[in-house]
Amino acid sequence: MARSLSQSPAFDAVLLISFGGPQGPEDIRPFLANVLRGRRVSPARVEEVAHHYELFDGVSPITELTQRQAAGLRGRLERDGPTLPVYVGMRNWHPYLADTLREMRRAGVRRAVGLILAAHRSYSSCEQYRRNVVIANRELQDAGLGTVEVTYVGDWHDHEGFVGAYASRIQAARDTLPVSVRSRARVVFTAHSIPMSMAEGSRYQAQLLDSAGRIASRVESDDWALVFQSRSGRPQDPWLEPDICDYLRVERTRGLHAVVLCPVGFVADHVEVLYDLDHEAAEVCRELGIEMRRASAVNDDPQFLDLLADMVRRTVSRYQGGRPLPICAETEPTSA
Repeated sequence: MARSLSQSPAFDAVLLISFGGPQGPEDIRPFLANVLRGRRVSPARVEEVAHHYELFDGVSPITELTQRQAAGLRGRLERDGPTLPVYVGMRNWHPYLADTLREMRRAGVRRAVGLILAAHRSYSSCEQYRRNVVIANRELQDAGLGTVEVTYVGDWHDHEGFVGAYASRIQAARDTLPVSVRSRARVVFTAHSIPMSMAEGSRYQAQLLDSAGRIASRVESDDWALVFQSRSGRPQDPWLEPDICDYLRVERTRGLHAVVLCPVGFVADHVEVLYDLDHEAAEVCRELGIEMRRASAVNDDPQFLDLLADMVRRTVSRYQGGRPLPICAETEPTSA
């Protein structure tokens, strides 16, 4: 007799993994130190980025939004199964991954479904978080607490819930444009830029283009582009381009009149989205006379929350006959 998905012999919990963000002015510089650990960044650049956060009183909405995503997922699992507790662990701020894994172990969790809140694969968006989980588990092991085996869900950049949620956000933003330019508005998708050396060894750009193409088709737009934002690192190092602001300046000379900006590379409105798009890109559009609207990130859109629950269920179903091998906790090749 097949087991019901309400029972999961392979897993004890779900772990949502996110970037994290400061929750007040006093958190900004310690938070940035966490983000930049191991990287050589000039003090001037650190202060420049710190100012971005200061414009928002040092509070990134990503923490609240991630907790809302966790709550939405928790409610769906309680209603439809499997009945697994949902934990949140952040890479760069509270609740830190190491603290969350410690809490999970103390609650008796041994095996968890892992879901990194990034839809497109690269080292910085996915693999880095996996390594953080490995390091945190080593700390638990050294403390004599054992470890939490984490098996990650598969790719979801092309999932109906992701495509549908962003299509709804774009349509809502487009509907607020003046009627005179609405039909000519280009959908401009944005994602975090990464070094070309990293991009060449990952599926990042291909998955972004796949997501963007599917979403554009859903909103019946054949006028769209993928651009990048939030570039950092040394100026001489090549990163994915074009930058959103450079793109807007060039395209205005070619007759661009209206845009809907869509942060497809993000699943929550946080300071990088708010500053780079709502502040910098919006200012460029005002200077150039481009009508601009910004689609919000998927945040806690019901379609996106349904996606999270679906990905958990798929992973649980896959291992319904028993627990995954421990190697899957770190290196499962189909994970996102």
